[in-house]
Amino acid sequence: MEELFNGVKAFNAKDYRDNKTLFRDLSRRQNPHTLFIGCSDSRVIPNLITKTMPGDLFVVRNIANLVPYYRQSGEYLSTTSAIEYALNILKVENIIICGHSNCGGCHALWMDEKELESIPHTRHWLKLSSKVKDTVLHRLNNDDDEIKREWMTEQLNVVQQMNHLVTYSGVKERYRQGKLNIYGWYYIIGTGEVFNYSRVRQVFEKI
Repeated sequence: MEELFNGVKAFNAKDYRDNKTLFRDLSRRQNPHTLFIGCSDSRVIPNLITKTMPGDLFVVRNIANLVPYYRQSGEYLSTTSAIEYALNILKVENIIICGHSNCGGCHALWMDEKELESIPHTRHWLKLSSKVKDTVLHRLNNDDDEIKREWMTEQLNVVQQMNHLVTYSGVKERYRQGKLNIYGWYYIIGTGEVFNYSRVRQVFEKI
Protein backbone atom coordinates (compact mmCIF):
# COMPACT_ATOMS: atom_id res chain seq x y z
CA MET A 1 0.00 0.00 0.00
CA GLU A 2 2.92 2.35 0.57
CA GLU A 3 3.43 2.44 -3.19
CA LEU A 4 -0.16 3.63 -3.69
CA PHE A 5 0.11 6.32 -1.02
CA ASN A 6 3.32 7.55 -2.61
CA GLY A 7 1.53 7.58 -5.95
CA VAL A 8 -1.18 9.87 -4.56
CA LYS A 9 1.46 12.24 -3.22
CA ALA A 10 3.24 12.28 -6.59
CA PHE A 11 -0.06 12.95 -8.37
CA ASN A 12 -0.79 15.93 -6.11
CA ALA A 13 2.71 17.31 -6.52
CA LYS A 14 3.08 16.87 -10.29
CA ASP A 15 0.13 15.75 -12.41
CA TYR A 16 -2.52 17.79 -10.60
CA ARG A 17 -0.40 20.92 -10.63
CA ASP A 18 0.39 20.50 -14.33
CA ASN A 19 -3.34 20.25 -15.13
CA LYS A 20 -4.82 22.43 -12.40
CA THR A 21 -7.04 24.41 -14.78
CA LEU A 22 -8.48 21.24 -16.29
CA PHE A 23 -9.33 19.77 -12.88
CA ARG A 24 -10.95 23.01 -11.79
CA ASP A 25 -13.07 23.07 -14.95
CA LEU A 26 -14.12 19.48 -14.27
CA SER A 27 -14.85 20.01 -10.59
CA ARG A 28 -18.58 20.69 -11.11
CA ARG A 29 -19.41 19.00 -14.41
CA GLN A 30 -18.39 16.35 -16.89
CA ASN A 31 -19.01 16.12 -20.60
CA PRO A 32 -17.31 12.95 -21.85
CA HIS A 33 -17.53 12.26 -25.57
CA THR A 34 -17.09 8.49 -25.29
CA LEU A 35 -18.39 5.59 -23.24
CA PHE A 36 -15.57 3.04 -22.93
CA ILE A 37 -16.68 -0.46 -21.95
CA GLY A 38 -13.65 -2.54 -21.06
CA CYS A 39 -12.54 -5.51 -19.04
CA SER A 40 -11.66 -5.22 -15.35
CA ASP A 41 -8.28 -6.79 -16.15
CA SER A 42 -5.52 -4.82 -14.41
CA ARG A 43 -3.48 -4.70 -17.64
CA VAL A 44 -6.15 -2.82 -19.61
CA ILE A 45 -5.99 0.91 -18.83
CA PRO A 46 -8.42 2.91 -21.06
CA ASN A 47 -6.85 6.36 -20.66
CA LEU A 48 -3.37 4.96 -21.22
CA ILE A 49 -4.38 3.13 -24.39
CA THR A 50 -6.24 6.10 -25.85
CA LYS A 51 -4.00 8.88 -24.46
CA THR A 52 -7.05 10.70 -23.14
CA MET A 53 -7.38 13.12 -20.23
CA PRO A 54 -9.80 13.21 -17.28
CA GLY A 55 -13.25 14.16 -18.53
CA ASP A 56 -12.90 12.49 -21.94
CA LEU A 57 -14.07 8.95 -21.17
CA PHE A 58 -16.97 7.59 -19.15
CA VAL A 59 -15.65 4.16 -18.24
CA VAL A 60 -17.41 0.90 -17.44
CA ARG A 61 -15.29 -2.11 -16.58
CA ASN A 62 -16.41 -5.63 -15.79
CA ILE A 63 -15.39 -9.25 -16.28
CA ALA A 64 -14.88 -9.89 -20.03
CA ASN A 65 -16.25 -6.46 -21.10
CA LEU A 66 -19.82 -7.72 -21.30
CA VAL A 67 -22.96 -5.73 -22.14
CA PRO A 68 -26.10 -7.23 -20.59
CA TYR A 69 -29.28 -7.15 -22.63
CA TYR A 70 -31.33 -4.17 -21.51
CA ARG A 71 -34.12 -4.99 -19.10
CA GLN A 72 -36.02 -3.24 -16.35
CA SER A 73 -35.44 -4.90 -13.02
CA GLY A 74 -35.58 -4.41 -9.27
CA GLU A 75 -32.04 -5.80 -9.04
CA TYR A 76 -28.94 -3.61 -8.81
CA LEU A 77 -27.70 -3.54 -12.39
CA SER A 78 -24.34 -1.79 -12.40
CA THR A 79 -23.28 -2.09 -16.03
CA THR A 80 -26.78 -1.55 -17.38
CA SER A 81 -27.32 1.59 -15.30
CA ALA A 82 -23.93 3.02 -16.33
CA ILE A 83 -24.71 2.51 -20.02
CA GLU A 84 -28.19 3.97 -19.56
CA TYR A 85 -26.73 7.02 -17.81
CA ALA A 86 -24.08 7.55 -20.49
CA LEU A 87 -26.68 7.40 -23.24
CA ASN A 88 -29.53 9.39 -21.72
CA ILE A 89 -27.85 11.87 -19.39
CA LEU A 90 -24.33 12.37 -20.71
CA LYS A 91 -25.42 11.96 -24.35
CA VAL A 92 -22.11 10.40 -25.39
CA GLU A 93 -21.26 10.46 -29.09
CA ASN A 94 -19.26 7.24 -29.15
CA ILE A 95 -19.31 3.83 -27.50
CA ILE A 96 -16.23 1.61 -27.55
CA ILE A 97 -16.35 -2.01 -26.43
CA CYS A 98 -12.76 -3.09 -25.91
CA GLY A 99 -11.75 -6.72 -25.53
CA HIS A 100 -8.18 -7.90 -25.12
CA SER A 101 -5.74 -10.77 -25.47
CA ASN A 102 -5.31 -13.35 -22.70
CA CYS A 103 -8.71 -12.46 -21.21
CA GLY A 104 -9.40 -14.49 -18.09
CA GLY A 105 -13.14 -14.02 -18.41
CA CYS A 106 -13.21 -15.39 -21.93
CA HIS A 107 -10.95 -18.24 -20.85
CA ALA A 108 -13.42 -19.11 -18.10
CA LEU A 109 -16.04 -19.83 -20.78
CA TRP A 110 -14.07 -22.98 -21.50
CA MET A 111 -13.58 -24.11 -17.90
CA ASP A 112 -15.57 -27.05 -16.56
CA GLU A 113 -18.14 -26.80 -13.78
CA LYS A 114 -15.68 -28.05 -11.15
CA GLU A 115 -13.24 -25.24 -11.91
CA LEU A 116 -16.02 -22.65 -11.66
CA GLU A 117 -17.40 -23.78 -8.30
CA SER A 118 -15.56 -21.06 -6.39
CA ILE A 119 -16.84 -18.25 -8.67
CA PRO A 120 -20.60 -18.85 -9.06
CA HIS A 121 -21.44 -15.21 -9.78
CA THR A 122 -18.77 -15.02 -12.48
CA ARG A 123 -20.07 -18.26 -13.97
CA HIS A 124 -23.58 -16.80 -14.14
CA TRP A 125 -22.29 -13.47 -15.54
CA LEU A 126 -20.51 -15.27 -18.38
CA LYS A 127 -23.79 -16.72 -19.60
CA LEU A 128 -24.09 -13.38 -21.43
CA SER A 129 -21.41 -14.74 -23.75
CA SER A 130 -22.66 -18.31 -24.15
CA LYS A 131 -23.53 -17.75 -27.82
CA VAL A 132 -19.90 -16.85 -28.46
CA LYS A 133 -18.75 -20.24 -27.25
CA ASP A 134 -21.25 -21.97 -29.53
CA THR A 135 -20.09 -19.93 -32.53
CA VAL A 136 -16.42 -20.65 -31.83
CA LEU A 137 -17.09 -24.39 -31.57
CA HIS A 138 -18.88 -24.29 -34.91
CA ARG A 139 -16.13 -22.33 -36.66
CA LEU A 140 -13.23 -24.32 -35.27
CA ASN A 141 -14.74 -27.57 -36.52
CA ASN A 142 -12.70 -29.83 -34.21
CA ASP A 143 -9.54 -27.71 -34.52
CA ASP A 144 -7.90 -27.98 -31.07
CA ASP A 145 -5.52 -25.02 -31.48
CA GLU A 146 -5.91 -23.30 -28.09
CA ILE A 147 -4.35 -20.00 -29.18
CA LYS A 148 -6.68 -19.78 -32.17
CA ARG A 149 -9.64 -20.59 -29.92
CA GLU A 150 -8.56 -17.94 -27.41
CA TRP A 151 -8.28 -15.12 -29.93
CA MET A 152 -11.46 -16.11 -31.73
CA THR A 153 -13.41 -16.19 -28.45
CA GLU A 154 -12.12 -12.78 -27.37
CA GLN A 155 -12.84 -11.13 -30.70
CA LEU A 156 -16.27 -12.66 -31.28
CA ASN A 157 -17.16 -11.69 -27.74
CA VAL A 158 -16.59 -8.03 -28.64
CA VAL A 159 -18.89 -8.36 -31.65
CA GLN A 160 -21.57 -10.08 -29.58
CA GLN A 161 -21.56 -7.28 -27.01
CA MET A 162 -21.89 -4.71 -29.80
CA ASN A 163 -25.05 -6.53 -30.81
CA HIS A 164 -26.33 -6.41 -27.22
CA LEU A 165 -26.11 -2.62 -27.28
CA VAL A 166 -28.98 -2.28 -29.74
CA THR A 167 -31.37 -3.54 -27.04
CA TYR A 168 -30.91 -0.21 -25.21
CA SER A 169 -33.51 2.46 -25.87
CA GLY A 170 -32.65 4.80 -28.72
CA VAL A 171 -29.32 3.18 -29.63
CA LYS A 172 -30.42 1.78 -32.98
CA GLU A 173 -32.13 5.04 -33.99
CA ARG A 174 -29.22 7.26 -32.96
CA TYR A 175 -26.76 4.96 -34.72
CA ARG A 176 -28.76 5.03 -37.98
CA GLN A 177 -29.07 8.82 -37.76
CA GLY A 178 -25.30 9.18 -37.38
CA LYS A 179 -25.64 10.59 -33.87
CA LEU A 180 -23.93 7.65 -32.18
CA ASN A 181 -20.83 5.72 -33.22
CA ILE A 182 -20.28 2.17 -31.98
CA TYR A 183 -16.82 0.64 -32.12
CA GLY A 184 -15.43 -2.77 -31.26
CA TRP A 185 -11.76 -2.88 -30.30
CA TYR A 186 -9.34 -5.70 -29.65
CA TYR A 187 -6.22 -4.82 -27.66
CA ILE A 188 -3.15 -7.06 -27.71
CA ILE A 189 -1.36 -6.59 -24.40
CA GLY A 190 2.02 -7.93 -25.49
CA THR A 191 2.40 -5.64 -28.52
CA GLY A 192 0.28 -2.61 -27.60
CA GLU A 193 -1.64 -2.94 -30.88
CA VAL A 194 -5.34 -2.12 -31.04
CA PHE A 195 -7.61 -3.46 -33.79
CA ASN A 196 -10.96 -1.91 -34.76
CA TYR A 197 -13.84 -4.06 -35.99
CA SER A 198 -15.02 -3.37 -39.53
CA ARG A 199 -18.73 -4.09 -39.88
CA VAL A 200 -18.38 -4.10 -43.66
CA ARG A 201 -15.49 -6.59 -43.86
CA GLN A 202 -16.37 -8.32 -40.55
CA VAL A 203 -12.73 -8.39 -39.46
CA PHE A 204 -10.59 -6.51 -36.94
CA GLU A 205 -8.25 -4.03 -38.62
CA LYS A 206 -5.19 -2.53 -36.96
CA ILE A 207 -5.60 1.10 -35.95
